[in-house]
Amino acid sequence: MTSPAVDPAPEAPQAAPEPESRTPARATATTVTAPTRRITGAVWAALGIVYVVWGSTYLGIRIVVETMPPFLSAGARFVTAGLLLAGIIAWRQGPAALKVNRRQLGSAVLVGLLLILGGNALVVLAETSIPSGLAALLISVVPAWVVILKAATGQRPTAGGLAGVLLGLVGLAVLTLPGVSGDVKVGGVVLVVVATLLWSLGSFSSSRLPMPPNPFTASAYEMIAGGLAGLVLGLGRGEHHGLDLAEISTRSWVALAYLIVFGSLIAFTAYAWLLQAAPLSLVATYAYVNPVVAVALGALVLNEALSWPIVLGGAIVVGGVWLIVSTERRG
Repeated sequence: MTSPAVDPAPEAPQAAPEPESRTPARATATTVTAPTRRITGAVWAALGIVYVVWGSTYLGIRIVVETMPPFLSAGARFVTAGLLLAGIIAWRQGPAALKVNRRQLGSAVLVGLLLILGGNALVVLAETSIPSGLAALLISVVPAWVVILKAATGQRPTAGGLAGVLLGLVGLAVLTLPGVSGDVKVGGVVLVVVATLLWSLGSFSSSRLPMPPNPFTASAYEMIAGGLAGLVLGLGRGEHHGLDLAEISTRSWVALAYLIVFGSLIAFTAYAWLLQAAPLSLVATYAYVNPVVAVALGALVLNEALSWPIVLGGAIVVGGVWLIVSTERRG
């Protein structure tokens, strides 16, 4: 998993406090109207980054695992990205912005294990045996799991949301046909499905745990915790045995650097800014654009086959995600 899970009705992350309030507090009885979020050129530029960069990360992962071990590469990616993000936070907002209490740190670590180790590293492992486009389409069913988790806690889904869940599950069944027929290793398909469940659980839990108030600080700790766990798991699997850095291809190194800088830092920053600057209904469209971008890039760059189960199942899943996003979100 390379991008935040889509919660059909998320709470926007809290923005970092500014040094001074731009307008003095006034004790008046006047009703304050929330400012309308304008769709500016900057919004479209940031949305384009999220569309293309997050859609391309599946291709990047596939290229990384050509010559790099899955868990060690995923762990190195997120530890590096987390440390870089922490450094940027300390530089821009001061070291105090990284301070969290024990409960907040524990929550960030738990969510990081679910999102980064469970949700992302399993996808990296899966992409050693399945096409990047198929992985992206399987992952796009995440919003359906989130709706199911919400329903399990007493939050009734909308009719459109429920229809989207059903469509998503049908699409998921169609997408698994290449694994059933033997064209794709079924183990890789199962790994991605498990990853989507863990990612959904992490996304669902993050809004209900005492997380650090600064979303960037929370993400830094999540990436570091999940990345360290990935490194430990990789060492436990013996991925370091026989590993020769000289045998890693240049394009795998470039892809890893791309995932760190663009996938984990630039695109995430653009996404976090969009949550503050654009309508949520517009921001949410990345959920059904990313898999289309991923499938197109996989076919163009790696010549990944577009079989009828992938095309049909992908179309069904994207349609289901569109229903969920358009009916469950507000704003």
